[in-house]
Amino acid sequence: MYMTRTKMLKPTILSISMATVMAGAAISPALGLIAQAFPEASPTMIKLILTAPSIMIIPFSFLSSYLTSKITKRTIILIGLVIYLIGGIGPQFFSTIESILLLRLVLGAGVGLVMPLSMTLINDYFTGRERTKMMGFNSAFSNFGGIITLLLAGWLATFSWRVPFNVYWLGLFIFILIFFFLPKGEVQKPQSHEKKAKLPLAVYGYALAMGGVMLAYYSIATNIALYLEQSELGDAALAGTIVSFTTIGGMITSLLLVQIEVIFNKFVIPVMLFGMAAAFLFLSFTHSIPLIIVSVCLIGFGQGAIFPTIVLQALNQVKPHLADRVIAWTSSMTFLGQFLSPVVLDGLGKMANQESIRFQYGVLSASVLFFVVLSIVLIARNRTQDVSVE
Repeated sequence: MYMTRTKMLKPTILSISMATVMAGAAISPALGLIAQAFPEASPTMIKLILTAPSIMIIPFSFLSSYLTSKITKRTIILIGLVIYLIGGIGPQFFSTIESILLLRLVLGAGVGLVMPLSMTLINDYFTGRERTKMMGFNSAFSNFGGIITLLLAGWLATFSWRVPFNVYWLGLFIFILIFFFLPKGEVQKPQSHEKKAKLPLAVYGYALAMGGVMLAYYSIATNIALYLEQSELGDAALAGTIVSFTTIGGMITSLLLVQIEVIFNKFVIPVMLFGMAAAFLFLSFTHSIPLIIVSVCLIGFGQGAIFPTIVLQALNQVKPHLADRVIAWTSSMTFLGQFLSPVVLDGLGKMANQESIRFQYGVLSASVLFFVVLSIVLIARNRTQDVSVE
């Protein structure tokens, strides 16, 4: 039994990520159908069905970090998954947009409790190259969960707008794995000096970067169904297929994270951001489904490499006992980016009197390109400082 638990530790920890990052986006293929079912709701209100969980994820991520000093991480995850199941499956049984949004907030609370621990458990059990590899695998499994749920939701959406919410039964599978194979662990009692410890400013910078990348990345999940509808290119099933390609791209780069770091070294982030900028540019003008698929793959490539790289760099700034707080910040900013994505992009569209989703992708292309230049400047400056110190 002990050997079985040891062998199952890695897949059990990695399974947690399958229920987290794409939790809100899982029903994106049904967005068009939900809009038809609730014609009185504004486009921004409909998009909030995807992003509303992020509102609750942020405070509950910090609550999760706090609770690790009171109860075991295993217990927190199990509680979070029960809440996840209630908030995820529940909306299909209600017929008002307000009820659906309320349950989406419940889903966010569950995800907020669970998500930070998927990464802190890796930090607890693994070190060095193995830790880097597991962080990459964590992102890959998140994307793999996204592929499964998006494709399944796209198919389920052909029956009714209600049926895609059943994809959240995935949480039950993860609950079973955690219950049987994750060690109970110990409550992390704070050390005497821990209360006085402050996080370096760099950690907050990395957290903001996570939020910015997610704001851009999540525009695919929130916009692609409406993008295809505006361009008369496809339906909900096609939207689910296309969004799944972002997760395919992310899974590939996440699995190859160690090799990517060897090839690009300190330039992993600007290289991947450049690919995302090019992809958004293509989306702003193309009417070709194959080119749209290539573009969303490029965006997935960027997310898959950038997210674990930023998390690792943030963790490298602190001692191990502060890891939970670092993950709480990076996770919270990630989901703040999710929530702000439709609000910011729709707001820019209204300010410019441009309702086209293509305009939003053009703005994102220019914005991401700016941050490519900024990141290169920062890397060059740090290298100059390193040389001066030597």
